[in-house]
Amino acid sequence: MTQHQGQLPLAITMGEPAGIGPELIARIWRNRHEFNLPPIIYIGSLEAIKVADPDLPFQVITPVAEMENCDDYLNIVEIHTDAPVIPGKLDPANGNAVIKSIETAVEMALAGRVSGIVTAPIHKAALYKAGFDAPGHTEFLARLCGLQDDQSVMMLATEGLRVVPVTAHIPLKDVVKKLTADKIIHAGIVTAHDLAERFGIEKPRIAIAGLNPHAGEDGTIGMEEATHIKPAIWALKDHGIDVVGPSPADTLFHPEAREQYDAVLCMYHDQALIPLKTLNFWGGVNITLGLPIIRTSPDHGTALSLAGKNTCRLESMIASIKTADEMTKRQSEQTDGLSAND
Repeated sequence: MTQHQGQLPLAITMGEPAGIGPELIARIWRNRHEFNLPPIIYIGSLEAIKVADPDLPFQVITPVAEMENCDDYLNIVEIHTDAPVIPGKLDPANGNAVIKSIETAVEMALAGRVSGIVTAPIHKAALYKAGFDAPGHTEFLARLCGLQDDQSVMMLATEGLRVVPVTAHIPLKDVVKKLTADKIIHAGIVTAHDLAERFGIEKPRIAIAGLNPHAGEDGTIGMEEATHIKPAIWALKDHGIDVVGPSPADTLFHPEAREQYDAVLCMYHDQALIPLKTLNFWGGVNITLGLPIIRTSPDHGTALSLAGKNTCRLESMIASIKTADEMTKRQSEQTDGLSAND
């Protein structure tokens, strides 16, 4: 069993309180030994987690409290909700608490109070009514870390595959308008850096997918490979990054192809997510690259229809916690190694 003695805990935000987030956290904490999980603290509504598990042993702490590696109860940094928490029933009045939960977790991570954060799923439509104006979780985290929205990079991962969508939550008709060589270059640089620093891959190999069928087939099925993607590949190679492409997306994801790279830059959302979810629908992890803190999240939504039934699957949240734990340890090893060489 992995030893976690003396380790800073991971912070887990509640996500949408009416969704499955609080239930996931309670059930996972109950089975923490079976899953061999690191210490965690919950940042969110006390009411929400008590609704999910009325008998859960807990202790309310402050964000600046000394973090005890206590195995007898769940440490909770309480964020008050403004409306009653009813599983499956969205209430925009609780949107501010969801936002505050994320803000508090980031503040604690930046201050070194926690080793990283794992975020339960949010419901963006409900948050927009509370004044949330970021395109999504990833961009909001960048802002909280003092960065521009587009400085963070989303990577989805499961065993045997890591994918990075260069454009994400935009209509397919807008992909060509939003896809630029600079975006591809930025995604490649950030991905290569974090694969080295946080995944322990000394010289990451990155494959770059084409946008068009057959990667444009020498311009007969589109010119974006020549005008957008190849210039980005040349620039990434100038940065010393091991990249190949543009490669036809339909040949990039079979087992033999996946052995040739450590991550794939994909040009749009579904090009990245379909192969990953086909490979492992239940266990994918959303990882935010390019931040000064470590953040992971399960690759699923709030599942309002399942909330309160204790039937939701745990794999993705467990994988998110374990991935964040592994990343913090590798980053610590990198830091220790640099200190030893000073």
